[in-house]
Amino acid sequence: MADWRKKLAKASLADIMKAAFVHRILVPAFNVAYLPMVPAIVEALHRTETFALLEVSRPDITRFGAGSFRAVKEAFDRFGDLSLSRLHQDHVPVIDEEGQLVDWSSLIDEALRLGYHSVMIDGSRLPLEENIRVTREVVSRAHPLGVCVEAELGAVLGHESGPLPPYEEIFASGKGFTDPEDAGRFVQETGVDWLSVAIGNIHGAISGVAKDQKKVEARLNIEHLKKIVERTGIPLVLHGGSGIRKEYVLEAIRHGITKINVGTEIRQAYEQALRTHGKIEEAQKAVTEKVEELIVTYYEIQGSARKLAEYV
Repeated sequence: MADWRKKLAKASLADIMKAAFVHRILVPAFNVAYLPMVPAIVEALHRTETFALLEVSRPDITRFGAGSFRAVKEAFDRFGDLSLSRLHQDHVPVIDEEGQLVDWSSLIDEALRLGYHSVMIDGSRLPLEENIRVTREVVSRAHPLGVCVEAELGAVLGHESGPLPPYEEIFASGKGFTDPEDAGRFVQETGVDWLSVAIGNIHGAISGVAKDQKKVEARLNIEHLKKIVERTGIPLVLHGGSGIRKEYVLEAIRHGITKINVGTEIRQAYEQALRTHGKIEEAQKAVTEKVEELIVTYYEIQGSARKLAEYV
């Protein structure tokens, strides 16, 4: 194994993400909507020598074919490579998109027991004080185990039931945008490692009506992002990473977005190839090609693993 790979394999995820933030190197996070996507994503990381997270959320399990948090961890243990990837439990909401309370505590504990490298608690639908309280509780459970915690502040729209307002209306009004002052206080009081922010990004459509449709082409408010970075000083996360215009994405990375979640594009690549060819191998090939294309031509981060190894 090459020296840079040994170095990254031994480094903690916290140190890798800090280095990525300081040196403005993107760590993409690819959602595993179907279990056979795990080796397909890892193959693309090998080909491009890129460091990324593999992640799984509740909708991946309940609406698609990820199976369970345990099944994804077992697939990661079988195919993953710590010099190129780590495993993240994505988006455990306190209140879900239907407005229902979620047993977030047992879901987080499950990931911690299984040995996930990072978890995400989403209290963004709670009042600020309550979001701080819940996030602090998750941090107190995760940090002693060496597990990173991501939280969310502001409203990254797109998972709600019913139609969204027109995108331009959302962007112009700043509806749901993360408040920079609140973000500073939130990070200070919770000790959270990474913060998911809303700056114009929206989630991919996952309703039955819209899950196969092309996403709205989102924009990002970079000036707003700069204010949040100034007040937080930690890696920031962009959810709804599919479909944002490339120039905005590259600008956001230059100004402190360290992790971008990608779900819609690679899931649709898998599903479409499976429908067309009827073979899982063809669907896997489509995912590998799509991940490689995103890494090389969209995010322009090929070779990021070697770079990160210089800084950890």
